Amino acid sequence: MTRMRRFLHLPRTLRSRLFLILFAGLAAAHILSFGLLFYERTISAKATMYTTLENDVATSIALLDRLPPQERPQWLPMLDRRTYRYELGAGLPGVPELSPRAAEIAHTISVAAGRRFPVKVESIPGEREHLQAHVTLSDGTPVTIDIHPALMPLASWLPYMLAAQLALLVACTWLAVRLAIRPLLRFANAAETLDPGRKAVRLEETGPAEVAYAATAFNAMRDRIAHYLQERVQILAAISHDLQTPITRMKLRAEMADESPEKERLISDLSEIERLVREGVAYAKSAHGDIEKPTRIDIASFVESIAFDYQDTGKAVTVPRSLDATAVTRPHALRRILTNLIDNALKFAGDVEIEVGRAADGKLRISVLDRGPGIPEDQLVAVLQPFYRVEQSRNRDTGGTGLGLAIAQQLSVAIGGSLRLVNRPGGGLSAEVTLD
Repeated sequence: MTRMRRFLHLPRTLRSRLFLILFAGLAAAHILSFGLLFYERTISAKATMYTTLENDVATSIALLDRLPPQERPQWLPMLDRRTYRYELGAGLPGVPELSPRAAEIAHTISVAAGRRFPVKVESIPGEREHLQAHVTLSDGTPVTIDIHPALMPLASWLPYMLAAQLALLVACTWLAVRLAIRPLLRFANAAETLDPGRKAVRLEETGPAEVAYAATAFNAMRDRIAHYLQERVQILAAISHDLQTPITRMKLRAEMADESPEKERLISDLSEIERLVREGVAYAKSAHGDIEKPTRIDIASFVESIAFDYQDTGKAVTVPRSLDATAVTRPHALRRILTNLIDNALKFAGDVEIEVGRAADGKLRISVLDRGPGIPEDQLVAVLQPFYRVEQSRNRDTGGTGLGLAIAQQLSVAIGGSLRLVNRPGGGLSAEVTLD
């Protein structure tokens, strides 16, 4: 199968393959129909030619035989036809070898002349087929029938009609392929943009029965996935929320115990568990970041206010370059995204820069830059997943809970944007939030 595919050199797109197959099949049928029609026309024209030749030769020879010798030259032009004419005389020297068609013509002329007028048919050498039939009238006068066999010519409009039919065939094939491929393209686009966490336009459940059924099944599948994800997030939020109360009680009991190294370690572990639970609740809430109403904000002022809040607590967060622009977004979700990215950068680098600019496609982009150790290239995407930590062997103080970047990623999608991590030249990480 692979060798046959390579031999045929089929195009890569399904649209091109369907067009090629349909057009090849219809064109072959069209050519076959034209060939059969042309063959039938040839047979019919040949039969008509032979019948006309037989009747015309019989009449012409009889007429020339009855005319006085001095009047015969006057009648010759009136007896001429498109493929043969009559001459008085012995004609040109020829050869007796005849082609199959020439033999049929010779037989027809012999039948038409009858036994009264013996006929001798010869072939005249040349590029085109040329025959001469020699007949002797009753008074001994030789008559030559000069024949150039040819079927009826094709009509001048026939090539234009064939070209018009071919153009119509191409147009109909293209339209059929387009109508057949359109539902598949809609399904492909819907599958590519499938995001159960965001509201999207449902596929239209219209069209042919098969297309409508497939659209209905796709919409039902998306609804089920969205329900399962929502149920998972709700379970995570419920468990995280319910754990807060017993953890608080355990911390109170631990703090009331006698001072000892075990007490300090127990309180530290409970604090880590409490922080993990809070992050779990925050991650569950971030799945519903699109609930907040979008608001138009000044991006430069918004970013600077976040930087000033960190500076007030003694953190090295600066905005060296900004862009005067406004955007319609969800400010609380965007603040949480930038806060998580800044906290992550401060944890590993100590100082952070925030830049506001435009991406290559003209979209607004906010970059959180640091000069920390960066992230291995093969893990830049994995770190955006929940509970994934680059420092698997280190403690929580450096590795974190593994939810900060996941929350930022999920909130970025919820507000209609995207988050991308890129290692900076010379070391460090750039976390880029692009707003649509």
